[in-house]
Amino acid sequence: MTWKLGLTGSIGMGKSTTAKMFRDEGVPVWDADATVHKLYGIGGAAVDPVGNTYPSAIRDGAVDRNALKSLISEDPTVLKTLETIVHPLVAADRAEFLATTDAPLVVFDIPLLFETGADSWLDSVLVVTAPADVQKDRVLSRGTMTEEQFAQILARQMPDAEKRERADHLIETLTLDGTRQDVRNLIAELTERSSHA
Repeated sequence: MTWKLGLTGSIGMGKSTTAKMFRDEGVPVWDADATVHKLYGIGGAAVDPVGNTYPSAIRDGAVDRNALKSLISEDPTVLKTLETIVHPLVAADRAEFLATTDAPLVVFDIPLLFETGADSWLDSVLVVTAPADVQKDRVLSRGTMTEEQFAQILARQMPDAEKRERADHLIETLTLDGTRQDVRNLIAELTERSSHA
């Protein structure tokens, strides 16, 4: 049996770094954001259905995310319609990924894991976390967003405390070495569980 581990965490908590650590250890990782990026790209499976519904969202044969953001800000119902188009395509990509591996453990990197109900089909969920001040420093030091934008993103995400409460596994991402060791320990534990499931 393949153990399906969900990986999530709020912005700046070290989710991408942790996902890379799983990859470095040879664990297959499916990335929800990368999948949507692929679906929206030139030749992507979402381009035609999104274009049929929102022609202004297509630029140069791809879905223009900025155009989508504008449409959503003008009309919040656009988001729901988009989800009905994109979610089945994302689910199909995920199923294909799972069908092509016989690894004892696979990781599903999903930013809005709890918010989208993905915990219902996963075997367990890992939440990566860090103290709020560390999180804020990490995000603002990237220089890609303002404090106001950071606050807006946090407001849309489930609070870290609630994610931690719902998690099956927790890794605090304070140091790279400590996080890497925790990842290795979890891989060993879940690979063992998978062999007995």
